[in-house]
Amino acid sequence: MRRKVTVVGGGFVGSTTAQRIHDAGLADVVLTDILEGVPIGKALDMAESAPILGANAHAVGISTASGDYQETASSDIVVITAGFPRKPGMSRDDLLKANYDVMNAVVQAIVKLSPRAILIVVTNPLDAMAQAALKISGFPRQRVLGMAGVLDSARMSTFVAAELNVSVENVHSFVLGGHGDDMVPLPRYSTVAGIPLPELISKEKLEAIVKRTRQGGAEIVNLLKTGSAYYAPSAAVLEMVEAILKDKKKILPCAVYLQGEYGINGLFVGVPAKLGANGVEHIIEIKLTSEEKAALDKSASSVGELVKVIGV
Repeated sequence: MRRKVTVVGGGFVGSTTAQRIHDAGLADVVLTDILEGVPIGKALDMAESAPILGANAHAVGISTASGDYQETASSDIVVITAGFPRKPGMSRDDLLKANYDVMNAVVQAIVKLSPRAILIVVTNPLDAMAQAALKISGFPRQRVLGMAGVLDSARMSTFVAAELNVSVENVHSFVLGGHGDDMVPLPRYSTVAGIPLPELISKEKLEAIVKRTRQGGAEIVNLLKTGSAYYAPSAAVLEMVEAILKDKKKILPCAVYLQGEYGINGLFVGVPAKLGANGVEHIIEIKLTSEEKAALDKSASSVGELVKVIGV
């Protein structure tokens, strides 16, 4: 019996995520959206690419405008990308509350049909939405996580590889904290072929890379004008999905619910975690300098402020 992954939200991030999972043959994919024809058409288009790619996976799309999620039943993983972008005149709190309402409706419907699923949250503001999903689902913390650190680390690795003119395969970057301006890139834990970055790049250039990493999402939004990133975010989700479905025990930076780790309690914060068949199987605690710890605490505090607005 093949595995099943549901992707909630048929926009650019959701549909590209579904495509990557389908094309890799990792699992059958269900793409959902509240629009009538869009998810069905996109899934059909994916399915028709399978004979060319040799992708032995099914793709189906459904409209959930009526609240019918039946096709998603018994999903192994549910990736939630649905939500509103921030529009002119909309406050941060307005966006938070609007996306909380989306999360509330989606998670309640999903967990009834897939009570053993693992939830991967992509909807922004990611850390607060992951916390909402945890509370609404009632799932153990091991089965609710957010995609952030994999993406942020990939952005940092891209900039490092370009600076040093080396293969991206040689670069391993490490970014902790919330998915926002207060994220915490860690150059001394980031390496090129095992060599720590501070030994290869000047302090000034490293600071510039850290700054660009923090602003990576905004940089793309400013260039696109009418949208946000989706190629790299969908690739990040793919890596997480693969680690879980293949029980890889792969250590990846993810937004997870901390219960005392790193001195943080009751918040989703990006930290290294081992992903396997059970979801988050172990949270890795690394030693931080006082400066790094202060930065992580500041990032967690920013997440805490968002969480208070929606009361989770």
